[in-house]
Amino acid sequence: MNEADNTRVVNKNAIIAKSLPAWSGRLNFHDAVYRLKKIVNRTPLMYNPNLSRRYGCEVYLKREDLQIARSYKLRGAYNMISGLTEDQKKKGVVCASAGNHAQGFAHSCKKLAIKGVIFMPVITPKQKISQTKMFGEDYIEIKLVGDTFDDCAAAAKSYTAENDMVFIPPFDDYSIIEGQGTVAVEILEDASDIDYVFVPVGGGGLCAGIGAYFKTFSPQTKVIGVEPAGAPSMKAALDAGHPVTLNEIDRFVDGAAVKRIGDITYEICSKVMDDMVLVPEGRICTIILRLYNEDAIVVEPAGALSIAALEQCTEEIRGKKVVCIVSGGNNDIDRMPEIKERSLQFEGLKYYFLVNFAQRPGALKEFVNNVLGPEDDITRFEYLQKTNKEAGPALVGIELQDRNDYIRLIENMKRYQINFSEINKDDRLLSYLV
Repeated sequence: MNEADNTRVVNKNAIIAKSLPAWSGRLNFHDAVYRLKKIVNRTPLMYNPNLSRRYGCEVYLKREDLQIARSYKLRGAYNMISGLTEDQKKKGVVCASAGNHAQGFAHSCKKLAIKGVIFMPVITPKQKISQTKMFGEDYIEIKLVGDTFDDCAAAAKSYTAENDMVFIPPFDDYSIIEGQGTVAVEILEDASDIDYVFVPVGGGGLCAGIGAYFKTFSPQTKVIGVEPAGAPSMKAALDAGHPVTLNEIDRFVDGAAVKRIGDITYEICSKVMDDMVLVPEGRICTIILRLYNEDAIVVEPAGALSIAALEQCTEEIRGKKVVCIVSGGNNDIDRMPEIKERSLQFEGLKYYFLVNFAQRPGALKEFVNNVLGPEDDITRFEYLQKTNKEAGPALVGIELQDRNDYIRLIENMKRYQINFSEINKDDRLLSYLV
């Protein structure tokens, strides 16, 4: 991957244990392990033969998708809530989340018998609301507020102040970071001589915790942060030298799509990360499907981030010992058609065209017989002008067996003078029509 691709950010400030800054004294990972011992699953570190063969190295997966609530988020939430004073526990706790943090928070409230209030956006899918209720039962109350997460979070913080409760943030707190860092403790108890650890980055809590622990106890290990290309808040912060708020992000990788990295997490991550990789959302989708088909592993988009980054680091990791954090497995089955669609487009196997067919009998038949190859498949055909189909364009979706067949397809359309426009190259039009 060259610099022009703008998907790699080398952090030259990565440090080793002997020069750790003052904040390292605020993170006691082994105490957190003790607090979490009877609450969280000790998730397996599993050698993956398929990935190892594909990339010519030893690839191990830290399976946080097998955690209670199917995400590492429980670690940080329980670690912070369990450390509150008795008076704070009596008053209750609040969080804002529509995803894994809410479920980890809910489970923690039930285990500690503490009242919890969870703010979720109004648009939160019923499946996520039901899952959260299942983990928290009668110990939690869910409030649906606002159309966006930012509106929801603002309401949650106001409610916290008005009711003198404690707000439990998803990532930007030392206790949260400390809890997430217990993932690294388990890894180094199960393996040694690790050359690379790939960590998904959303708000930065997981990467801050894992990075700080590795740089203390395994400083030779390179810590690689991984963000979705459509939500590069850590990259933007590294470029600016401080956290910044992105105007727009692609929310597809919902477990790692944040507009602004945390202040504390940035401070730590900017010191402990050796490199950053930005992964296209389409590649993440390909990895989700590949893990399901080849290894029977169900991951959410954020859970596939670390594995998706391997494709962009093939030369560096060849012959090395690599750990990828599979951060979560809460993937809604209703999203699978979109995941497959994004994967096919990224892999160059799915294209959409607006085609103005000639106004004569047999035009469509000639298109199928002369333009398409024997293995090409029309997956969508729809006239966009309902009242005068003979003069209006048709939306045609074509799936190829090999990405190299695209050149042949375009050449055939030009040869037979097909009047067409390719809409894959126009993101706004593609999202509107497809």
